[in-house]
Amino acid sequence: MGVDSDSKTKLDKGADRPFNNEGDRIELLNSIRYIDKVFLFNTAEELDETIKNNQPQTMVIGSDWKGKKVVGESHVEELVFFDRISKYSTTKILQCSRQ
Repeated sequence: MGVDSDSKTKLDKGADRPFNNEGDRIELLNSIRYIDKVFLFNTAEELDETIKNNQPQTMVIGSDWKGKKVVGESHVEELVFFDRISKYSTTKILQCSRQ
């Protein structure tokens, strides 16, 4: 499982991100028994190289990526999209906290 570094998240999404720091996100993912490995990445190139080197069978990504280029998809046997649960959104949490 790849986790964007805090610096990459801040660069991609703005100064008020990430809401949860990389250490907390990694710890949460490590607690899920179906996840074999969690790694931190800073660039798309680093993510692609890590996926290539680890050769996971399945990659799971949010359905908002359907029809878009998914980093590392050429190195996996199966790409699975999941529907996000709309009421659970960091963007919505941050919007509510600003009101």
